[in-house]
Amino acid sequence: MSASRKLFQAARSLLASASQRSSSAAILAAEGRTAALATLTNLGRKTLPTAYAYHKQGSHHASSGWGAFAAAVPAAVYMLQDQEAHAAEMERTFIAIKPDGVQRGLISEIVSRFERKGYKLVAIKLIVPSKEFAQKHYHDLKDRPFFNGLCDFLSSGPVLAMVWEGEGVIKYGRKLIGATDPQKSEPGTIRGDLAVVVGRNIIHGSDGPETAKDEIALWFEPKELVSYSSNAEKWIYGVN
Repeated sequence: MSASRKLFQAARSLLASASQRSSSAAILAAEGRTAALATLTNLGRKTLPTAYAYHKQGSHHASSGWGAFAAAVPAAVYMLQDQEAHAAEMERTFIAIKPDGVQRGLISEIVSRFERKGYKLVAIKLIVPSKEFAQKHYHDLKDRPFFNGLCDFLSSGPVLAMVWEGEGVIKYGRKLIGATDPQKSEPGTIRGDLAVVVGRNIIHGSDGPETAKDEIALWFEPKELVSYSSNAEKWIYGVN
């Protein structure tokens, strides 16, 4: 069990116990808040917070401060829940810079937008896909009249295939990219700033979790995906 999970469970236990105490809590309100602060400042450490010691020692001094602690500890619980949510929401998405984006020299511009947002690059390669491969990529559009044109274009030159990791990267990655039609893309998006027509909209991004999973598996072998910790993560997510 992770340290944050242990702290979360301990805080929930403290809150449940506190709700059963007497209403004399106001006497030591400041003391209760101090205990809650100790919980927060010890977040992520392997030792239990000072607040837990209040629960254990059973003195009158500690008991009378329980109600105040109950008023303050939800903030600690909330922050612990928030830390747990960070790990749960981490996901990966497939992003490809199409031949037009590569030929126009937009690789660094596009990559920098994802990096500046705070997402982490975990796989990248430059390849020229075959038409058969392009057909696999666009298989969900095989009944559309423009299917062959899409496949011809994707296989017409080098494609920069990437996998990006981060919280909400699938949904927000699509927002960074913009609408399929650049004319309908908002200024500030990649297509809104850098593309003009639908047939040359420079970039592709997975539109959902299942699509991301399938596209990553199509373009990359598992061994090509790199799992690592970035020094920037604590500054991006606020989690040590």
